[in-house]
Amino acid sequence: MTATVTSPRRTTRPPRGRPRLRTAYRQDMALLNTPAKRRSTLLLVLAAFGVPFFFTDDLLLVFTLGLIASVGAIGLNLVTGYAGQVSLGHAFFLGLGAYTAAVLGGDPEGRLIGYGLPMWVWLPAAGIVAAIAGLIVGPIAVRLRGLYLAIVTLGLVFLGEHVFREARTLTGGPGVGRRGPDLELFGIRFSEGGSLFGLGLSRDQQQFFLALVFLIVFAILGRNIARSGVGRAFSAVRDRDVAAAVIGINLTVYKVMAFAMSSFFAGVAGAMYYAVVGVFEPAAFGLLLSIQYLAMVLIGGVATISGSIMGAMFITALPRIAQEIAHLFPVISTSTVGGGIINVFQFEAILYGLLIIGFLIFEPRGLYGIWMRIRNYWKGWPFSY
Repeated sequence: MTATVTSPRRTTRPPRGRPRLRTAYRQDMALLNTPAKRRSTLLLVLAAFGVPFFFTDDLLLVFTLGLIASVGAIGLNLVTGYAGQVSLGHAFFLGLGAYTAAVLGGDPEGRLIGYGLPMWVWLPAAGIVAAIAGLIVGPIAVRLRGLYLAIVTLGLVFLGEHVFREARTLTGGPGVGRRGPDLELFGIRFSEGGSLFGLGLSRDQQQFFLALVFLIVFAILGRNIARSGVGRAFSAVRDRDVAAAVIGINLTVYKVMAFAMSSFFAGVAGAMYYAVVGVFEPAAFGLLLSIQYLAMVLIGGVATISGSIMGAMFITALPRIAQEIAHLFPVISTSTVGGGIINVFQFEAILYGLLIIGFLIFEPRGLYGIWMRIRNYWKGWPFSY
């Protein structure tokens, strides 16, 4: 007679009373891996949906543009923060997305080329066109790194400026520009005020809700990329590409993939951003725009999705902050002619530089790092360790 020994059933659930104890790698890599993260994320999303009912339309426009810019910042963080490929050509991919959307969704009877296609066509198409351009640029990243790669991607900005300036039938040319596509989806015209789900909303309120849903979708997509096998391969390439190649990571595939994903995010962000702005011209996609997005990543936090959103919201609101500060100091003029030592636009450029330098020296992890310090302090309070 033999006794049968049965092994205890394996479970991935943490023991009762130990909610933070993880017994499987899948739990540690979950999208929201702690109860606190789940509750805080839910509260943050609910609070965001309540924002349009407490702020004026001019502030809602700033918030809307910040939400859309967050998607472009997440894309830049994928290639620069996670994959370690320094890119200064983000403005080029934003411009490709914006003009692709303007051409596909533009008025077919207007003076410029337009096909009048709906939003569910021109929005993904803007990302796809930008991603194809990223696939072309990506192989260059295999042979270059650091400053050399940054200079090559910087060349894309000047190339894009020339193409956008000369292709007048598509872009309208410098000083003239063209209108962005209409924001209409499922019969809802977001460019006009009206009723949405039984609520009477203004144009800016409707566009805020659209931008918020847009950001939620792409933030989840970006976070899933970062925590997947692809994201871990990006991190390995960033930390030491030679070691990554030794353990079997195909550098060519993953560097090209990083540029393509980043370009896709930039393309859809450019399409949405300038659809909300309304009218844009080739000069909008210059070096300053690339620096602004780089500032979003550095100030918000490198290699974090949350940091990308924080940085994008802050940098988008910076012109408004600069204007408010200018009213307090008479040496700063609110116009471009006379009235002070510097004007508000020069002051804004100075703020960009000071913020980038300050965060790189004193808080390299950006706004996300400040948040982590605050969170860890209250988690350990009243102890200092």
